[in-house]
Amino acid sequence: MVTAEAVDLRDGDAVARAIGNAKPEWVFHLAAHGAYSWQTDRRRIIETNVIGTINVVDAAGRAGATAIVNAGSSSEYGDKDHAPSESEIVEPNSDYAVAKAAATHYVTLAAHRDGLPTCTLRLYSVFGPWEEPGRLIPALVVHALRGELPPLVDPAIARDFVYVDDVVDAFISAARDGVSPGEVFNVGSGVETTIGAAVELTRQVFALDVEPQWGSMEGRAWDLRTWVSNPARIEAVLGWKPRVSFADGLARTAEWLREHEEFWPRYDVRA
Repeated sequence: MVTAEAVDLRDGDAVARAIGNAKPEWVFHLAAHGAYSWQTDRRRIIETNVIGTINVVDAAGRAGATAIVNAGSSSEYGDKDHAPSESEIVEPNSDYAVAKAAATHYVTLAAHRDGLPTCTLRLYSVFGPWEEPGRLIPALVVHALRGELPPLVDPAIARDFVYVDDVVDAFISAARDGVSPGEVFNVGSGVETTIGAAVELTRQVFALDVEPQWGSMEGRAWDLRTWVSNPARIEAVLGWKPRVSFADGLARTAEWLREHEEFWPRYDVRA
């Protein structure tokens, strides 16, 4: 049985009570603010991601958790012209990236200073069921089910798409296999996919005749033409590799939407 308890991560006492009452063996910290283009409140971004992470990690440590796995972000690296390794200097290029980088540093510090069993998974473009409707992949799938394409940015913008089930496996492996405290791992497919290629694959998977209207949506300031992971470390240490291809993930996401009519209003799926 899963019990949900809503708390404000910025409220250290509330976080401590919730985690203390639950007494979890493993803690997966995935809460964040600022990852979406419409989340622009700088103070809330910093407070949620930095203060919130401090509150979660400290409370989990006091509760005796044996694994604390933090969700980092590939945005921490900033503008790179290659697939960065975990040891590279981060150069965050947005408020969100700055906050996530600071959170990762704290998680590592908590391991080295306090002996807490922490690690961070720097996630690339996770997609699949339950994803926020306003993001690219849900928009592509929902529009494709109507025989359409959504408004689109520059086709040269790049992503490294990794399916959510594979990411879940990475979190479980990191908690179960007892990695060295403070470790950081990249979690991505290692395959760079441009928005243009993603749209073309969507057209093939859904047999769409409609042509994409490039530039019909404004891009984000932090969009990059090189964005790809180097997953060598997590493969070597944990034996983790993604199993679901981008094409298969698209098809699975569409099938999930077809099977869950109760979510159609949220995703604006039309019967």
